[in-house]
Amino acid sequence: MTAATHSVAGQYLTFALVQELFAVDIHAVREIIEYGHLTSVPMMPPSILGVINLRGAVVPVIDLGLRFGGSATSIGPRTCIVILEIAAGDGLRVIGMVVDAVSEVLELSAEQIEPAPSFGNRIRADFIRGMGKLDERLVVLLDVGRVLSDDEIALLEHAGAQGTTAQDKP
Repeated sequence: MTAATHSVAGQYLTFALVQELFAVDIHAVREIIEYGHLTSVPMMPPSILGVINLRGAVVPVIDLGLRFGGSATSIGPRTCIVILEIAAGDGLRVIGMVVDAVSEVLELSAEQIEPAPSFGNRIRADFIRGMGKLDERLVVLLDVGRVLSDDEIALLEHAGAQGTTAQDKP
């Protein structure tokens, strides 16, 4: 086992997205909220759905389905927004990601985690921390710090700033 394998062991929030199971490190999850009204921001890439007002803070929201090059997430009764804190540049950034449904929090040991495959997945390999083995199924462990590039984080910050300006108008 490598040191990298040991570093990904821990607790993960699992969620469904387009009939696949994904997970993010529980330490990155700030909260989970019901899917609600988003304010669109002009001139953003399609994967940036808009911004929400989260207790006075403007939080940009992305659609992981679109971000991964697939179709937009279908909004249903279990659709929610997972609010994440990600390390970016000089500090932490708060973003939301739309998912089909949140499943559960799992504890994964190093023995249950395999390195990311170099083929066969529709998601770029650098987005994946590893593959968690759960009985007969696999869960894709996302590296939330890499799902968005520095340029996209700057766009999200711009979207948040535009959202603040739009909310300040009477």
